Amino acid sequence: MTTAVTDIFREDLLDVIRRMAHIAEYRKANTLSHLDRIREYCLVLATGLKFSTQEARIISYASQLHDIGEIDLPEQLLTRNGKLTPYEWEMIKRHPVVGAEILKGSPSPILQVGARIALTHHERWDGSGYPQGLIGEDIPIAGRICAVADVFDALTTRRAYKDELPVEQALQLIRESSGQFFDPEVVKVFSEHFDEILEIRRMNL
Repeated sequence: MTTAVTDIFREDLLDVIRRMAHIAEYRKANTLSHLDRIREYCLVLATGLKFSTQEARIISYASQLHDIGEIDLPEQLLTRNGKLTPYEWEMIKRHPVVGAEILKGSPSPILQVGARIALTHHERWDGSGYPQGLIGEDIPIAGRICAVADVFDALTTRRAYKDELPVEQALQLIRESSGQFFDPEVVKVFSEHFDEILEIRRMNL
């Protein structure tokens, strides 16, 4: 492994990235365990999609930054237990753009991929997502991977505004959304490696 490749994964840099993501999500409960699960889920998915070890690791560490744009949101929106107003929903939909703005222009491969993930992890395969309404393979693959990981974690985690779902029910919802919300190939890999996903969840609750 070359020095340049090794430098991408310096432990101090990886720790800074994790803590930077934690700052953005600090107002939400159990943030560090959430970030660790997302990172590990994305590593499983990227590896299952046949990315190289280096590429899979870059995607996994970058995925921790998916919601860094939430630092721009008022706390009451992050912890709201109830329906959002149209204005509040528009504020929520801005956080991917803010996240990409924070991360753009970095020479770091992890932060470059992080910017793409931050911008696109709420896009949907059928074009119904935000902020750009991208369709299918126009959505960067790292964003498509993170979308599945993030939704599964959201479904199976208790939040201020909802209870957690059983893991098998969450898997079924993701399968039912294949080709609508999610890349079918990513869903296929997620299903094939579900035992690994469950072990990651068990180790990072």
